[in-house]
Amino acid sequence: MGSFISSEIDGAVAVVTIDNPPMNALSAPLLEELEAEIERLDADDTVRAIVLKGAGERAFVAGADIKEFPSLRDAATEEGGSARGIQKLGARMDAARTPFIAAIHGFCLGGGLELAMCCDIRVVADGAQLGQPEIKLGLIPGGGGTQRLPRLVGLGRAQLLNMTGDFIDAATAYDWGLVEKLVPPEGLLEAALAIARTIAARSPVSIGVLRELARTTRDLPLEEGLRREADGFRRCLESEDGAEGVAAFLEKREPQFTGR
Repeated sequence: MGSFISSEIDGAVAVVTIDNPPMNALSAPLLEELEAEIERLDADDTVRAIVLKGAGERAFVAGADIKEFPSLRDAATEEGGSARGIQKLGARMDAARTPFIAAIHGFCLGGGLELAMCCDIRVVADGAQLGQPEIKLGLIPGGGGTQRLPRLVGLGRAQLLNMTGDFIDAATAYDWGLVEKLVPPEGLLEAALAIARTIAARSPVSIGVLRELARTTRDLPLEEGLRREADGFRRCLESEDGAEGVAAFLEKREPQFTGR
């Protein structure tokens, strides 16, 4: 394993830890390691859910590594320069077979929040602080913060965070729909694992269709979205997992899904 990323397998769930003290900043080498590890785990059919967490007590991820910004500025191109690192990772996560759950504690800021927003589900510990402070550097969120954030909390709230750079606490993030579950700090990992284990026990075919529809239909007219939903339902019904799920229900037993 590399210098910044470690993984543990717990049944069908992989726990990936970001470890770059003191605040787990997203340096370019870290992003490369994280993408490679996600690639590796996503290729392993025995892994059916991935939990992302930060090491230490201070932060999930407190943002990008600002020390890299001067050199990135010199190397920046009209295609977006440094922002492409987090965007590229997010695109890989979007296209993954495997669903992602973020376990957020401490500071979750800038690129850290953008990384969390790439996950399917976010669990946050009470006391966490979330925000997009790039405006304080004369910048804008460039790793998805102007695009993913409004889709989660609405345009006005996203502009409030992006334009002020102010942080919100975990309870506010939960109220706004930025995170899906709020838990005590001592129960964070177990809460994230419980969700991951539940998802891992479901049909990988169905989970894949759900992730695909979430990614590809949110900006479509309702009629087209419903058409694609019906097609997705058909694909699930025709799969081996679909046949197994129906048979298990009729036979009053737990299904054994294979992802086929």
